[in-house]
Amino acid sequence: MESVAESRTADIRPAAGSHRHLLIGLITVLLCLGIQMVLSASLSSRPGDREAIFLGRHLMWLTVSIAAAWLASRIPAEQLRAWCPVAFWLLLLLLVAVLTPGIGSRINGAQRWLRFAGFSLQPSELGRIILPLLAADRLLKQQEQGRAGIRGIPQILLPLLLALPLVAAEPDLGATVFLTIGYLLALFFGGWPIRCFLVCCTALLPGTGLLLLLKPYQLKRISGFLETWQDISSAPWQVRQSLYSLGTGGLEGTGVGGGWQKLSYLPEANTDFVFAVIGEELGLLGTLTVCLVWLFVYRCGISVLNATSQSSFRWITGTTLLTQLALQAMANIAVVTALVPPKGVPHPFISYGGTNLLVSLVAIGLILGPAEQHTSSTDIQSNR
Repeated sequence: MESVAESRTADIRPAAGSHRHLLIGLITVLLCLGIQMVLSASLSSRPGDREAIFLGRHLMWLTVSIAAAWLASRIPAEQLRAWCPVAFWLLLLLLVAVLTPGIGSRINGAQRWLRFAGFSLQPSELGRIILPLLAADRLLKQQEQGRAGIRGIPQILLPLLLALPLVAAEPDLGATVFLTIGYLLALFFGGWPIRCFLVCCTALLPGTGLLLLLKPYQLKRISGFLETWQDISSAPWQVRQSLYSLGTGGLEGTGVGGGWQKLSYLPEANTDFVFAVIGEELGLLGTLTVCLVWLFVYRCGISVLNATSQSSFRWITGTTLLTQLALQAMANIAVVTALVPPKGVPHPFISYGGTNLLVSLVAIGLILGPAEQHTSSTDIQSNR
């Protein structure tokens, strides 16, 4: 029986290795496209040093992010689990610092950034990695102790209940929703009982309704989104310009650098709406190619992760982080194409660099990281 298990493991490793290389290649394609689109989307009606500044900062963030991703890929799963509590308390400290007057930076009515040496850090983005890691660690500990049930819900959800109010106070409802989804995804992939999810959903629904009532501008965004499909002239400005950009591109686009909407017409052209610039300059073929690349990224990522046990910390966290990246890309495309109400969502690996680029590449590093050094007896039996 052991020889059969060894032969299966030997068959899996070469396949996993080829998928790892393909995944790295696909991410490189997205990063290269991002460099080109950041440069193109940063152009103004009067080209000058501004474009070089944006590109230079993007390349600096990209260099730091690649180094961080490589380091993350070298960390053993056991070490990651040991660092989870410390990382979570550091996250809370940064979230509190953001809300502290004189420390956090306020832009357009939102206080979400820490600025230093000409760069900005958005702590809530770090939660996209830290919170799923902590969720998986806590769930596995409860499963090992035989307490993963209704009575363990308060302990499981405590980190989420501590972090979310701080993010919502910035205010950043979009990040609050994404962090909640990421945390619950980790619990879902970890095998948390469905009855626990039902209890959580029942408890969270009243709070969600109250949050919408307390934020009137959220209702305004939804009403503007509905008006988009009734009368384009009454649609929100950024949505209208985004759709104009996609329509102008046609099938093949105007050519790289040839778009006009980015010249002060399309808001956030190099960040949240960079996909609209792709649509204008590379056309429908370009946008569909990006979607196809993301399909292959997800498929290759799953193949890499399936080389490890599906009850392991590495598989749970890796699958969660990979799914988060895919969902963020889908959300960005949905916003740009007016399929959902407008919300600032960067496109992973393509939008102008910053904390989002750092977190996205670190997530890939964790996905490509080493498997657990210890295999449980149940995992051995399943391999046999």
